[in-house]
Amino acid sequence: MICSLPKALRQFLIGCALIVFCTSCSFLPSLESSPWELVSIPTNATILDIAFSSPEHGWLTGTRSTLMETFDGGKSWEPRTLDLGDTDYRFDSVSFAGDDGWITGKPSILLHTKDSGKSWSRVPLSAKLPGVPTMIVANAPGVAEMTTDVGAIYQTKDDGRNWSAMVQEAFGVLRNVSRGPDGTYVAVSSRGSFYSIWHPGETSWDPHNRNSSRRVQNMGFNPEGHLWMLARGGQIQFSNNENEWDEPMTPDRSVSVGLLDLAYRTPEEIWVAGGSGNLLCSFDGGKTWQKDRGPADLPSNLYRVLFLSPDQGFVIGQSGTLLRYVG
Repeated sequence: MICSLPKALRQFLIGCALIVFCTSCSFLPSLESSPWELVSIPTNATILDIAFSSPEHGWLTGTRSTLMETFDGGKSWEPRTLDLGDTDYRFDSVSFAGDDGWITGKPSILLHTKDSGKSWSRVPLSAKLPGVPTMIVANAPGVAEMTTDVGAIYQTKDDGRNWSAMVQEAFGVLRNVSRGPDGTYVAVSSRGSFYSIWHPGETSWDPHNRNSSRRVQNMGFNPEGHLWMLARGGQIQFSNNENEWDEPMTPDRSVSVGLLDLAYRTPEEIWVAGGSGNLLCSFDGGKTWQKDRGPADLPSNLYRVLFLSPDQGFVIGQSGTLLRYVG
């Protein structure tokens, strides 16, 4: 036993163990300065999505019927209230194609504007709609794709008066869903045990088993349409196509919190947000990583990171936490 060894030898062995432990932690190098600034907004509700009709004019949605508007590119936000009765809505998704915009939420609601949000109209939804709308994508004026929380995908080409089913068979309850640049969707099951892919023109989802013992946390697409995957324990994985995945990596072994979302600012610059204010970045397509320790002092989980352009990005967190990319 180590206790029976001479004192000097015990101290030497303990020192070696500490060196091995610290080396195995693989602490990430820190950015010299953070390119993000904290934006003060008049709410402590959880922000869920942001979309812009122009570089300066945009909308923010969230829990507790939170709806805000900006006219300065997201530097400041002003609350907006719509006459929707006494129901407390969770506005999950907002999307714009020019002045044409949409908002979806729970309980089941769909809103539409044709004048960049000066006026909003409520679009009736069928009681037979499978699930509740969870994501909306504006493709062109009057044209949008709507996804529900069970994986149904519908398209309208006439301002929401008529909808056609793009998928004949629903996916099942999903954790999250993302749309690629070519219209392909990827959805993660509610338990993170598998994921499914849908290509335009197909009638059903194509299921895939997760490729490790760790449950899938989130998935999405890079600018070329290839998949990325976040798994429990801070694991990141990239693919060259749907069936070939690179070896998984765990950039930051010094923390046990999960990584929750990933976004590309450029084809080579990647940002990953996670629990406890963790924000990681890579400038070489995911080969090496650094840590932005600026947001680490925020008492907030960072749920989502999104870039509307290389010069305009946001990180969304709980309790009204909002970071704006300033470069």
